[in-house]
Amino acid sequence: MTRQPLMRTAAAATLLLLLAACASAPPAPHPKAHAATAVPPSGNVPAPPAAKDLDAIPDAVPRAEVRTLRGNPPFYEVLGQRYTVMASAAGYKERGVASWYGPNFHAKSTSLGDPYDMYAMSAAHKTLPLPAYVRVTNLSNNRSVVLRVNDRGPFVGNRIIDLSYTAAYKLDMLRAGTAFVEVEAIEPGSLSSITAGIGPPAPPALAKPQRLYVQAGAFGVEANAKRLADRLRDAGLADVLTHPPTGSSRLWRVRIGPVADVSSYDQLVQRLTALGVEARLTTD
Repeated sequence: MTRQPLMRTAAAATLLLLLAACASAPPAPHPKAHAATAVPPSGNVPAPPAAKDLDAIPDAVPRAEVRTLRGNPPFYEVLGQRYTVMASAAGYKERGVASWYGPNFHAKSTSLGDPYDMYAMSAAHKTLPLPAYVRVTNLSNNRSVVLRVNDRGPFVGNRIIDLSYTAAYKLDMLRAGTAFVEVEAIEPGSLSSITAGIGPPAPPALAKPQRLYVQAGAFGVEANAKRLADRLRDAGLADVLTHPPTGSSRLWRVRIGPVADVSSYDQLVQRLTALGVEARLTTD
């Protein structure tokens, strides 16, 4: 008489444990996240699946969206690296290297569950909450676009954002595959978001591109900055500069550069990482 209830109780307990495990485990990034960041070799751009007038595609227009659990676990791991998802995109601004992904992933699922559209004005980011909206500016030519972030990545090298095919086209970085960029979050309802996508087109190029440097440290004490600069020079690094405080800043900055291209930047970051020095891209 008691055998059947006991079996039902055990089955129910097992089901509850499975449900609890599913609820507590953060959803893993989809397969695209592991491989979508491969940058095509310079001059070897894959053909798009269909012809479109890329110039006619408008920027994304920031709007308030519900933040769902999918794509927004507290943290997740890829290739042994743990990433913590930001609680908010407000105030986010970063300079670094952008890559792009296109035909090989067209129509595949993004981290939010949307089909990836290589013609949409979208992007992938490792830690911004999904969805988010950002303005991405190519620091080499001052072209900028507004994008909706709906995917995770890139997980190759030190790239900070993966752009859609159209976004990369508009920033003039398709052939090179990468570009130095500034990424700044746009809050829905802000003045910059209201005018996104409806203002005049970005200028075709800067008359004089900004010079880019790798900043290896910033110190309130001059002696500490000079100590790091000497250490970097002793390690064989060239073009190490110590900048005194300027404007409202009271920090002495240690910089290396200017940096000529993404390849040189990658090599420099790799050497600094081996020395235990955290590097970030900066401008004049």
